[in-house]
Amino acid sequence: MGKRRLIENYYCDVNNIADVVTKLIGSYRLLVGSAEELNRITIAKKKDVKEALDRVNDMGDIIDEYICVLDKISCTYLNYCTLKSQVLKVKIETSYILTEIDEELKFKE
Repeated sequence: MGKRRLIENYYCDVNNIADVVTKLIGSYRLLVGSAEELNRITIAKKKDVKEALDRVNDMGDIIDEYICVLDKISCTYLNYCTLKSQVLKVKIETSYILTEIDEELKFKE
């Protein structure tokens, strides 16, 4: 059971990173919107707009790093899921599953 718990924790890590990426993207969009609004203000200095765009670029770099990590770890998790499904196909006979489905359908009628 220790290995199963490890995979479950791994899955939680994948979800946590995906949540962080979602939140970072929200922040990125707000930064882009703020920079755009700042650019429209006539009293805004060019330097302020450039600094705002630098912050946007920094946030974009951070998001890119998280996405790269997420790509790497999600591939590993998908490989685990594929392997698990192959093992289940070998271990479980489809006739038992079909019988259970038929009985469930008959029971509901």
